[in-house]
Amino acid sequence: MKVMSVFGTRPEAIKMAPLVKALEQDPDIESVLCVTAQHRSMLDQVLELFRLTPDYDLNIMKPNQSISMITSNVLLGLEPVLQKEKPDMVLVHGDTSTTFVTALACFYQQIPVGHVEAGLRTFDKYSPFPEEMNRVLTGRIAELHFAPTERNRQNLLREGVDDSRIFITGNTVIDALLQVADKPYEFEDETLKSLDFEGKRVITVTCHRRENLGEHMANIFSAIADIAREFTDVEVVYPIHLNPKVREEADVYLGGIPNIHMIEPLTYQPMVNLMKKSFFVLTDSGGLQEEAPALGKPVLVVRRETERPEAVEAGTARLAGVDRDTVYRMAKELLTDKNAYDTMAKAVNPYGDGQACRRIVSAIKEWYCNSQKK
Repeated sequence: MKVMSVFGTRPEAIKMAPLVKALEQDPDIESVLCVTAQHRSMLDQVLELFRLTPDYDLNIMKPNQSISMITSNVLLGLEPVLQKEKPDMVLVHGDTSTTFVTALACFYQQIPVGHVEAGLRTFDKYSPFPEEMNRVLTGRIAELHFAPTERNRQNLLREGVDDSRIFITGNTVIDALLQVADKPYEFEDETLKSLDFEGKRVITVTCHRRENLGEHMANIFSAIADIAREFTDVEVVYPIHLNPKVREEADVYLGGIPNIHMIEPLTYQPMVNLMKKSFFVLTDSGGLQEEAPALGKPVLVVRRETERPEAVEAGTARLAGVDRDTVYRMAKELLTDKNAYDTMAKAVNPYGDGQACRRIVSAIKEWYCNSQKK
């Protein structure tokens, strides 16, 4: 069977890379890779790390592109690719604009879609925006749903998805993470090379989501600044997003504090190794909520809700919200209460065992065999 994988951003690429490799290695599958390059340089870094060469590159990224521009360019760019390749199934991942629009393009040509990381929900269509509706709409189109957890399966069942089309697989990000974390690595970034990871407690920070811009981000940054000033044995490392609005706010609240290090965005391999060496992670990223617990690192989620409640329920993550006092209090607790820290650090990661890709490939092949019999 011919399986085409389509993705366009760095997070998608990280989570799809081990799956593409698994498809390539299966003698029963012809694997085709198409990237939209919704993100360009950050996508290319992941392709290089995992040694993936796309068969098609739509190269849609433009400066200051709007969601409407991404949508139209992906839709128009994919049409001739799908018409030429005629895949038996197209795999998409998660909740990006590339994901939803690819599913829509496949629907227009009646090509079955497999949705990797299916069933995540906040039940607020504007948070995260536009991701929540991207994944909901993709789910309405998809033929097969590869749900990381039982909760994701239950979300899909409530929406009327047939249980026979849902497969609980774990999350492919754990497959990718374990592959990368096992490799020897030394930092190239001068700031990271100079940090005393043994003598200091390093807090890794990421914060960039659209819904946090403005007052929420100011609150989060203020709490981080309070922690950095109070704890002299703490070093905060913030690989800062390229969004100029994020950088502007970060400069206002975090600039000039000697133990806060704002560095350029990291590629996947150094980011994984930074998390490995960190004391805990404070983030509004979805992926880090899954990755850091696999490395035994507590996660404070600086959002009002999360589509990954399994981590909160398992105890590997806590929802800190966007209130300055709450973020500060939760961070301080991890720094001062060993029992609270150990409880989070030693909790079992609910997102899988690193075998998600094997399960997905098996499900696709079974579906294809059954479809050929009809």
